[in-house]
Amino acid sequence: MKKTVLVCVLSAVMMLTSCGVSNKTILRYQKMETGVSNPTTIEELKDAIKKYGERASDVQLANSQIGIWYKILGTKYIDNKMYGEALKCFQEALKYYPDNQNLYYYVGVCAGYMSHASLDFGGSGTTEVKYNYLKLAEEAYLRAISIEDRYVRALYGLGVLYVFELDEPEKAIPHLEKAISIDTKNLDAMFVLARAYYSNYEFDKSAAMYDKIIATTKSAETKATAEENKKTVLDAAYSN
Repeated sequence: MKKTVLVCVLSAVMMLTSCGVSNKTILRYQKMETGVSNPTTIEELKDAIKKYGERASDVQLANSQIGIWYKILGTKYIDNKMYGEALKCFQEALKYYPDNQNLYYYVGVCAGYMSHASLDFGGSGTTEVKYNYLKLAEEAYLRAISIEDRYVRALYGLGVLYVFELDEPEKAIPHLEKAISIDTKNLDAMFVLARAYYSNYEFDKSAAMYDKIIATTKSAETKATAEENKKTVLDAAYSN
């Protein structure tokens, strides 16, 4: 009996597909067939991916749904600080959505975190694994902004990577300048840009950026931090 019901559902879906029925209708039949509705937990998402994967050749839109669930599963892993597992999910999701800037952004975030966990457990004396993760993060952020050039989160992520991880502040500057030209009150980006100017020996620009932070923020703590950093910049300028 169960097999008969399954065959009927599949036949109905094929008929609907050939008649050009809406995606919502097709998805409703997918859910009937697989027993999958709206997965939310990590285990439910993994089970949904497995079930849809098994029927992907039979039901239209299955692949796109799997890609969406891999993305959701990846963000769930990020919420739980499981960056290695999240990275695997976003890698899979990109097979279905290779031009999605958000997926590349998440790859960059996860790769950055994984670089911090890449200790030299074998005692080889190299940092190759860490460096490879950092370059993956760079490539992912660059890909994200090549798709959406006003993507502030990716511009900021790239700036952080260049300033604090790869020690290439000169590369960070144009990306961070663009980020704050789009999001004019992004204090995090301003702080990183001020640091990039300082590391690149552009002391006047660094001090001016701290002034901008002081003028923008309403937080006494943030203002105090900016003032302290500005003093450091001016001391460095006077000593040179």
